[in-house]
Amino acid sequence: MALETPRIPPLEADEWSDTQREVVERQTMRGNVPNVFKTMIHHEALAKRWLVFATHILSKNTLSPREREIAILRTGYLAGSPYEWKQHVIIGKDAGLSSDEIEAIKEGADAKNWSDHEGMILRACDELHTDVFISDEVWNGLSSTYSTQQLMDLMFTCGQYRMLAGALNSMGVPLDDDIK
Repeated sequence: MALETPRIPPLEADEWSDTQREVVERQTMRGNVPNVFKTMIHHEALAKRWLVFATHILSKNTLSPREREIAILRTGYLAGSPYEWKQHVIIGKDAGLSSDEIEAIKEGADAKNWSDHEGMILRACDELHTDVFISDEVWNGLSSTYSTQQLMDLMFTCGQYRMLAGALNSMGVPLDDDIK
């Protein structure tokens, strides 16, 4: 499903207006502004508002970084988003996931790597992907270890990254040079 040529090509720094620059130059990762932001800046009003939500999901939500990355990687894998997957493999390792665990995310909750709680996170991702609904069994399992805010953050993390995967895939956002 990956496009050979971007439908909306990333804008390079020399193409940014002053207002675009204000929005994206703070989004540096590993010394560069990733292509997702350089593509989103085509619509600076949308990018500005999306970044508020995306920042909550990525760095201000109530999930541990490890749990957040399990959810993001599973969602990106299920949505078939190479950009999301490869970007979050790096972030997931920084959050404490091993290479074996990252590979096991592709298998899902049935892989031997997961605690019961982590298996429930993966099941929630799967159910939200296929059914757009978390079953009572998974909800009750997560409710035994998660607060209401954590449950909400998990659902919105999956939703944000499912939405983003559709945009990344459809716009043809190319992989960043440092993750190819």
